[in-house]
Amino acid sequence: QVQLVESGGGLVQPGGSLRLSCAASGFILGYYATGWFRQAPGKEREGVSCISSSDGTTRYADSVKGRFTSSRDNAQNTVYLQMNSLKPEDTAVYYCAAQGPFGPCTEVPGVGNGMDYWGKGTLVTVSS
Repeated sequence: QVQLVESGGGLVQPGGSLRLSCAASGFILGYYATGWFRQAPGKEREGVSCISSSDGTTRYADSVKGRFTSSRDNAQNTVYLQMNSLKPEDTAVYYCAAQGPFGPCTEVPGVGNGMDYWGKGTLVTVSS
């Protein structure tokens, strides 16, 4: 059974950090371009970052460049999103999604309609 499970969300103060994890089961996540998307209440889903399947090339939305970093641990079948210098406008449900196999990152920037598998999301709240 193909599954993506996000974890690591929570409440953090502005300027703080969180690391999200996306653990895959039922398939080899390393073969798939893996993206992080977020959706805030009343807003369209937004592609935040993507890491390619081939060489680990990353892409980021302009709104998070320099603050967010995506990485892989193929041994753990997991992709991470390190989020630093968090702002209230980063508050959203964060989803990971996989595209492929062996595809490049084509959905970031974008809303992710071309992604093949999705997790159920984890809530990130940035507030004092």
